[in-house]
Amino acid sequence: MATSRRPRLLLVVTAAIISLVGAACGAGASHPTAAPKVVDLPAIAVLPTTSTTRPATTTSTEPPSTTTTKAPATTGPATAATTSVPSAGGFVGTEATITAADVPSTWRSGCPVGPSQLRMLHLSYWGFDNQAHVGTMVVNASVVSDVFKVFARLFSEHFPIYQMQPEDAYNGSDPASMAANNTSGFNCRYAVAPGRPQWSVHAYGEAIDVNTVENPYIEGGTVMPAAGAQYTDRSDVRPGMAVLGGELVQAFASVGWLWGGRWTASPDYQHFSKTGG
Repeated sequence: MATSRRPRLLLVVTAAIISLVGAACGAGASHPTAAPKVVDLPAIAVLPTTSTTRPATTTSTEPPSTTTTKAPATTGPATAATTSVPSAGGFVGTEATITAADVPSTWRSGCPVGPSQLRMLHLSYWGFDNQAHVGTMVVNASVVSDVFKVFARLFSEHFPIYQMQPEDAYNGSDPASMAANNTSGFNCRYAVAPGRPQWSVHAYGEAIDVNTVENPYIEGGTVMPAAGAQYTDRSDVRPGMAVLGGELVQAFASVGWLWGGRWTASPDYQHFSKTGG
């Protein structure tokens, strides 16, 4: 009897194995391989427009610039540091560390501060075309918070700014930057003043020039830039001008910065600095 049951037992075991293999294959067909994990990157706030310069069709009242400029040597620093929290009606400001390669024309060995003490900022601003833009500026790391506050306030008030680029876009030439009506910060250069050479506050990254045509520097009767001559009558207040009690002067005063327009002998209407120099 035992020998007669062995074939039947083998058939039963074989059938069970076939059934288990079939079930395993079926399970694999109904459960495809899981998709790779996707990591969400942090969102970065941006403005409705990404333009960083005035469109060619702008309706600006500014005199056209005759200065040919080049694009900055770099589009941004290699190492991002922090990003500000958007505020003041959509203002966005970012901060990043830089190296000497990011300031090839405005920094050199022997300057009073090194690249590690500077920061590259991207800041929202309103143009004379009544559109939002994003500009770039280099300043000292110690004044970043002040600069964010000032330009957030100006953005919320729709104070117009012509353009904003590091002076490296003009090979470090302050006269060329002024002629282009450029708003800028750091430039390792001497002060434009009589007497022995001394570092400008811009060489420390603690000063900012705003709308250089609407707000010229007047030294010994010379108007710089030349196009600013039409704005020497400060009682004729027009958009973009810095005037006592006006939006621009008040914005810088709110963080304790002083205005060069207060200098009676050689007023520097474009100039604002943390130290007052």
